[in-house]
Amino acid sequence: MIGNLSADSRRFSIAALNSLTVMVFGIMCSMKETTPLPFDLAVATAHLAACDPCLAKLIAELIPFEPEIDHNQSPYEALLEAIAYQSISGKAAATIFARIKALSGNGGVPTPQEMLKLSKPKLRKAGLSGAKISSMKDLAKKTIEGIVPTHDEALKLSDRELVERLDSVRGIGAWTVEMFLIFRLGRPDVLPIHDLGVQKGWSVAYGKKHQPRPKELLKFGERWRPYRTVASWYLWRAFERAGYAATNKIKKPRVRRRVRVNLKRLKMALANTTRGKKNSR
Repeated sequence: MIGNLSADSRRFSIAALNSLTVMVFGIMCSMKETTPLPFDLAVATAHLAACDPCLAKLIAELIPFEPEIDHNQSPYEALLEAIAYQSISGKAAATIFARIKALSGNGGVPTPQEMLKLSKPKLRKAGLSGAKISSMKDLAKKTIEGIVPTHDEALKLSDRELVERLDSVRGIGAWTVEMFLIFRLGRPDVLPIHDLGVQKGWSVAYGKKHQPRPKELLKFGERWRPYRTVASWYLWRAFERAGYAATNKIKKPRVRRRVRVNLKRLKMALANTTRGKKNSR
Protein backbone atom coordinates (compact mmCIF):
# COMPACT_ATOMS: atom_id res chain seq x y z
CA MET A 1 0.00 0.00 0.00
CA ILE A 2 0.97 3.64 -0.34
CA GLY A 3 1.64 3.93 3.37
CA ASN A 4 4.69 1.69 3.16
CA LEU A 5 6.15 3.71 0.33
CA SER A 6 5.43 6.99 2.05
CA ALA A 7 7.49 6.20 5.11
CA ASP A 8 10.60 5.19 3.17
CA SER A 9 10.34 7.93 0.57
CA ARG A 10 9.77 10.44 3.35
CA ARG A 11 12.98 9.56 5.19
CA PHE A 12 15.06 9.41 2.02
CA SER A 13 13.87 12.67 0.56
CA ILE A 14 14.39 14.76 3.69
CA ALA A 15 17.96 13.55 4.02
CA ALA A 16 18.93 13.57 0.37
CA LEU A 17 16.66 16.06 -1.37
CA ASN A 18 15.44 18.47 1.28
CA SER A 19 12.18 18.04 -0.59
CA LEU A 20 8.48 17.61 0.03
CA THR A 21 8.00 13.86 -0.01
CA VAL A 22 6.75 14.03 3.58
CA MET A 23 3.87 16.22 2.56
CA VAL A 24 2.90 14.30 -0.54
CA PHE A 25 2.66 10.94 1.07
CA GLY A 26 1.26 12.42 4.27
CA ILE A 27 -1.65 13.69 2.20
CA MET A 28 -2.17 10.28 0.69
CA CYS A 29 -2.24 8.56 4.08
CA SER A 30 -4.84 11.02 5.41
CA MET A 31 -7.29 10.66 2.53
CA LYS A 32 -10.81 9.54 3.40
CA GLU A 33 -12.60 9.24 0.08
CA THR A 34 -10.98 8.10 -3.11
CA THR A 35 -12.00 7.85 -6.75
CA PRO A 36 -10.85 5.54 -9.53
CA LEU A 37 -7.80 6.31 -11.64
CA PRO A 38 -8.45 8.49 -14.69
CA PHE A 39 -6.76 5.87 -16.91
CA ASP A 40 -6.86 2.11 -17.38
CA LEU A 41 -4.18 0.61 -15.14
CA ALA A 42 -4.36 -2.80 -16.83
CA VAL A 43 -3.62 -1.20 -20.20
CA ALA A 44 -0.78 0.82 -18.66
CA THR A 45 0.97 -2.16 -17.05
CA ALA A 46 0.51 -4.27 -20.19
CA HIS A 47 2.12 -1.53 -22.26
CA LEU A 48 5.07 -1.18 -19.87
CA ALA A 49 5.59 -4.92 -19.60
CA ALA A 50 5.61 -5.25 -23.40
CA CYS A 51 8.11 -2.44 -24.01
CA ASP A 52 10.49 -3.08 -21.10
CA PRO A 53 11.49 -6.56 -19.78
CA CYS A 54 12.91 -5.07 -16.55
CA LEU A 55 9.64 -3.32 -15.78
CA ALA A 56 7.75 -6.48 -16.67
CA LYS A 57 9.67 -8.27 -13.92
CA LEU A 58 8.98 -5.49 -11.40
CA ILE A 59 5.28 -5.43 -12.29
CA ALA A 60 5.06 -9.18 -11.70
CA GLU A 61 6.89 -9.05 -8.37
CA LEU A 62 5.91 -5.80 -6.66
CA ILE A 63 2.78 -4.21 -5.23
CA PRO A 64 0.48 -2.70 -7.88
CA PHE A 65 0.19 1.01 -8.52
CA GLU A 66 -2.28 2.36 -5.91
CA PRO A 67 -2.15 6.14 -5.56
CA GLU A 68 -5.66 6.42 -4.00
CA ILE A 69 -6.71 9.52 -5.91
CA ASP A 70 -8.85 11.94 -3.89
CA HIS A 71 -10.78 14.86 -5.34
CA ASN A 72 -11.97 16.48 -2.10
CA GLN A 73 -8.92 18.67 -1.49
CA SER A 74 -8.39 21.76 -3.64
CA PRO A 75 -4.98 22.56 -5.17
CA TYR A 76 -4.71 25.50 -2.75
CA GLU A 77 -5.32 23.25 0.28
CA ALA A 78 -2.95 20.55 -0.97
CA LEU A 79 -0.15 23.04 -1.65
CA LEU A 80 -0.71 24.87 1.63
CA GLU A 81 -0.16 21.55 3.37
CA ALA A 82 2.84 20.94 1.13
CA ILE A 83 4.50 24.10 2.35
CA ALA A 84 3.83 23.22 6.00
CA TYR A 85 5.50 19.83 5.54
CA GLN A 86 8.66 21.12 3.87
CA SER A 87 11.94 19.84 5.31
CA ILE A 88 10.67 18.70 8.72
CA SER A 89 9.43 15.42 10.19
CA GLY A 90 5.88 14.33 9.44
CA LYS A 91 4.90 14.44 13.13
CA ALA A 92 6.16 18.00 13.63
CA ALA A 93 4.53 19.14 10.38
CA ALA A 94 1.18 17.62 11.37
CA THR A 95 1.29 19.50 14.68
CA ILE A 96 2.09 22.80 12.96
CA PHE A 97 -0.58 22.31 10.30
CA ALA A 98 -3.17 21.56 12.98
CA ARG A 99 -2.29 24.90 14.62
CA ILE A 100 -2.68 26.66 11.27
CA LYS A 101 -6.13 25.15 10.79
CA ALA A 102 -7.05 26.30 14.30
CA LEU A 103 -6.50 29.88 13.11
CA SER A 104 -9.29 29.51 10.56
CA GLY A 105 -12.84 30.58 11.28
CA ASN A 106 -14.30 27.55 9.54
CA GLY A 107 -12.49 24.85 11.51
CA GLY A 108 -10.59 23.73 8.43
CA VAL A 109 -7.76 25.10 6.32
CA PRO A 110 -7.68 28.93 6.31
CA THR A 111 -9.17 30.30 3.11
CA PRO A 112 -6.90 32.35 0.84
CA GLN A 113 -8.54 35.52 2.14
CA GLU A 114 -7.99 34.45 5.77
CA MET A 115 -4.36 33.52 5.07
CA LEU A 116 -3.63 36.99 3.71
CA LYS A 117 -5.15 38.59 6.80
CA LEU A 118 -3.33 36.41 9.33
CA SER A 119 -0.44 38.27 10.93
CA LYS A 120 3.11 37.03 10.70
CA PRO A 121 3.46 36.82 14.52
CA LYS A 122 0.42 34.52 14.71
CA LEU A 123 1.78 32.27 11.99
CA ARG A 124 5.23 32.24 13.57
CA LYS A 125 3.64 31.25 16.87
CA ALA A 126 2.02 28.33 15.04
CA GLY A 127 5.51 27.15 14.18
CA LEU A 128 6.07 28.44 10.65
CA SER A 129 9.35 29.93 9.48
CA GLY A 130 9.49 33.30 7.77
CA ALA A 131 10.07 31.63 4.40
CA LYS A 132 7.04 29.36 4.81
CA ILE A 133 4.85 32.30 5.82
CA SER A 134 5.89 34.16 2.66
CA SER A 135 5.19 31.04 0.57
CA MET A 136 1.72 30.53 2.07
CA LYS A 137 0.77 34.16 1.55
CA ASP A 138 2.03 34.06 -2.04
CA LEU A 139 -0.01 30.88 -2.59
CA ALA A 140 -3.11 32.59 -1.19
CA LYS A 141 -2.54 35.67 -3.33
CA LYS A 142 -2.06 33.64 -6.53
CA THR A 143 -5.13 31.54 -5.71
CA ILE A 144 -7.28 34.67 -5.44
CA GLU A 145 -5.75 35.97 -8.68
CA GLY A 146 -6.68 32.72 -10.43
CA ILE A 147 -3.11 31.61 -11.15
CA VAL A 148 -3.55 28.62 -8.84
CA PRO A 149 -6.58 26.87 -10.34
CA THR A 150 -9.57 25.31 -8.65
CA HIS A 151 -9.76 21.53 -8.70
CA ASP A 152 -12.20 21.51 -11.62
CA GLU A 153 -9.96 23.89 -13.56
CA ALA A 154 -6.90 21.78 -12.79
CA LEU A 155 -8.56 18.72 -14.32
CA LYS A 156 -8.87 20.58 -17.62
CA LEU A 157 -5.29 21.87 -17.72
CA SER A 158 -2.39 19.97 -19.27
CA ASP A 159 0.55 18.80 -17.17
CA ARG A 160 2.74 21.52 -18.65
CA GLU A 161 0.20 24.25 -17.94
CA LEU A 162 -0.12 23.14 -14.32
CA VAL A 163 3.65 23.02 -13.86
CA GLU A 164 3.98 26.55 -15.25
CA ARG A 165 1.21 27.92 -13.03
CA LEU A 166 2.05 26.20 -9.76
CA ASP A 167 5.80 26.55 -10.16
CA SER A 168 5.30 30.32 -10.09
CA VAL A 169 4.27 30.13 -6.42
CA ARG A 170 7.06 30.94 -4.00
CA GLY A 171 8.37 27.77 -2.34
CA ILE A 172 6.66 25.41 -4.80
CA GLY A 173 9.06 23.76 -7.25
CA ALA A 174 8.60 21.50 -10.26
CA TRP A 175 9.13 18.36 -8.15
CA THR A 176 6.26 19.29 -5.83
CA VAL A 177 4.01 19.91 -8.80
CA GLU A 178 4.97 16.53 -10.27
CA MET A 179 3.96 14.82 -7.02
CA PHE A 180 0.71 16.79 -7.09
CA LEU A 181 0.04 15.59 -10.64
CA ILE A 182 0.71 11.98 -9.69
CA PHE A 183 -0.92 11.65 -6.29
CA ARG A 184 -3.68 14.26 -6.41
CA LEU A 185 -4.77 14.18 -10.04
CA GLY A 186 -3.63 10.70 -11.08
CA ARG A 187 -1.95 11.93 -14.27
CA PRO A 188 -0.52 8.91 -16.13
CA ASP A 189 2.59 10.33 -17.81
CA VAL A 190 4.73 12.08 -15.19
CA LEU A 191 8.40 11.18 -14.71
CA PRO A 192 10.12 12.89 -11.72
CA ILE A 193 13.65 12.83 -13.15
CA HIS A 194 15.16 14.68 -10.17
CA ASP A 195 13.69 12.36 -7.52
CA LEU A 196 16.50 10.32 -5.94
CA GLY A 197 14.15 7.45 -5.17
CA VAL A 198 13.30 7.16 -8.86
CA GLN A 199 16.92 7.59 -9.90
CA LYS A 200 18.25 4.96 -7.52
CA GLY A 201 15.32 2.67 -8.25
CA TRP A 202 16.33 2.82 -11.91
CA SER A 203 19.91 1.92 -10.98
CA VAL A 204 18.65 -1.05 -8.96
CA ALA A 205 16.25 -2.25 -11.65
CA TYR A 206 18.78 -2.06 -14.46
CA GLY A 207 21.84 -3.19 -12.52
CA LYS A 208 23.74 0.09 -12.71
CA LYS A 209 26.46 1.19 -10.29
CA HIS A 210 25.73 4.88 -10.87
CA GLN A 211 22.60 7.00 -10.70
CA PRO A 212 21.40 8.29 -14.06
CA ARG A 213 21.69 11.95 -14.85
CA PRO A 214 18.24 13.60 -15.08
CA LYS A 215 18.57 14.06 -18.84
CA GLU A 216 19.67 10.46 -19.21
CA LEU A 217 16.64 9.26 -17.23
CA LEU A 218 14.35 11.50 -19.28
CA LYS A 219 15.69 10.04 -22.52
CA PHE A 220 15.50 6.47 -21.23
CA GLY A 221 11.94 7.03 -20.04
CA GLU A 222 10.66 7.87 -23.51
CA ARG A 223 9.99 4.15 -24.01
CA TRP A 224 7.48 4.26 -21.12
CA ARG A 225 5.22 6.92 -22.61
CA PRO A 226 2.33 7.50 -22.10
CA TYR A 227 2.52 5.77 -18.68
CA ARG A 228 5.70 7.13 -17.10
CA THR A 229 3.85 7.70 -13.81
CA VAL A 230 3.31 3.97 -13.41
CA ALA A 231 6.92 3.26 -14.37
CA SER A 232 8.03 5.75 -11.69
CA TRP A 233 5.94 3.92 -9.12
CA TYR A 234 7.74 0.65 -9.81
CA LEU A 235 11.13 2.37 -9.66
CA TRP A 236 10.19 3.73 -6.22
CA ARG A 237 9.21 0.21 -5.22
CA ALA A 238 12.46 -1.26 -6.56
CA PHE A 239 14.34 1.31 -4.48
CA GLU A 240 12.28 0.44 -1.41
CA ARG A 241 12.76 -3.30 -1.81
CA ALA A 242 16.52 -2.99 -2.25
CA GLY A 243 16.87 -1.20 1.08
CA TYR A 244 19.19 1.59 2.14
CA ALA A 245 22.20 -0.64 2.73
CA ALA A 246 22.21 -1.48 -0.98
CA THR A 247 21.03 1.83 -2.44
CA ASN A 248 23.53 3.88 -0.45
CA LYS A 249 26.28 2.10 -2.40
CA ILE A 250 24.97 3.47 -5.68
CA LYS A 251 27.33 6.17 -6.86
CA LYS A 252 26.40 9.62 -8.04
CA PRO A 253 26.00 10.19 -11.79
CA ARG A 254 29.17 10.09 -13.84
CA VAL A 255 30.44 13.55 -14.62
CA ARG A 256 31.21 14.16 -18.25
CA ARG A 257 34.53 15.87 -18.69
CA ARG A 258 34.34 18.89 -20.88
CA VAL A 259 37.31 19.46 -23.15
CA ARG A 260 38.17 23.14 -23.16
CA VAL A 261 39.65 24.30 -26.41
CA ASN A 262 41.95 27.30 -26.41
CA LEU A 263 40.95 28.98 -29.68
CA LYS A 264 44.09 31.09 -29.86
CA ARG A 265 46.37 28.06 -29.58
CA LEU A 266 44.19 26.15 -32.05
CA LYS A 267 44.52 28.94 -34.62
CA MET A 268 48.29 29.07 -34.11
CA ALA A 269 48.55 25.30 -34.53
CA LEU A 270 46.51 25.42 -37.76
CA ALA A 271 48.65 28.29 -39.06
CA ASN A 272 51.86 26.37 -38.31
CA THR A 273 50.48 23.31 -40.06
CA THR A 274 49.62 25.38 -43.12
CA ARG A 275 53.11 26.93 -43.20
CA GLY A 276 54.72 23.51 -42.85
CA LYS A 277 52.82 22.22 -45.86
CA LYS A 278 53.86 25.23 -47.95
CA ASN A 279 57.54 24.85 -47.02
CA SER A 280 57.55 21.19 -47.92
CA ARG A 281 56.45 21.87 -51.48
